[in-house]
Amino acid sequence: MTIYNRNNKNLRITNLSAIQLFVICLVFHLLLLFPLNHSALEAAVSSGKLVTSLPGFAVQPLPFHLETGYIGVGGSESSTYGNDSVNDHHQLFYYFVKSDRNPKEDPLVLWLTGGPRCTGLSGMAFETGPIYMSQVEYNNGSLPTLTLNPNSLTKIANMIFLDQPVNTGFSYTKSSHDSKMSDTTSAKNTYEFLIKWLIQNPEFQSNPLYISGDSYSGMIIPLLVQDLIRGDIILNCQADNSCI
Repeated sequence: MTIYNRNNKNLRITNLSAIQLFVICLVFHLLLLFPLNHSALEAAVSSGKLVTSLPGFAVQPLPFHLETGYIGVGGSESSTYGNDSVNDHHQLFYYFVKSDRNPKEDPLVLWLTGGPRCTGLSGMAFETGPIYMSQVEYNNGSLPTLTLNPNSLTKIANMIFLDQPVNTGFSYTKSSHDSKMSDTTSAKNTYEFLIKWLIQNPEFQSNPLYISGDSYSGMIIPLLVQDLIRGDIILNCQADNSCI
């Protein structure tokens, strides 16, 4: 099997189970940070937790600040499914990495991965985040290893990687009716997520704000920025006040 990275170099993996096993270990490690039962999981909504270690990464504790958590959204919408009234029925999972340089003053970047429904973990571990897989050959089912990304945007910016829309990655919904979601609803949920995250983290409200991403996120970002411009909360948007 051959995987092509962003620099057009080949990463040859002779045993597919190595990748599968690594992903299982990483997911299991992250899930340990939050309870698996719904009642306990809902109690963790709108709270972040510091991650100090990752499987496959040689340096422990992590040499960067990584926080993961859930924020509930959808509370401003009235349910269209029967007579049920559901508040914050979508739970969006995020990864937050502080800037290595100056978190208090460096830009805040919300990074949306494409797909749709590609997890924010791919952005953090394979694209612009602080880690990536080592470019070595793996044999006999050995686990892939993680290494620092020398070109990470987290060297100069605070980064939020978001599992969106709902049911992407670790994000989930309390409603059984929300298996399908439009781009406009996804953008509104992301807008609500960002506003709530900034309320919970007021120290970043004055930082320059950028909304970025790749692939299909180009369909969501303009809708999200439109909501930000029309919203009541004044943010420090950059790029001619468009945030993009």
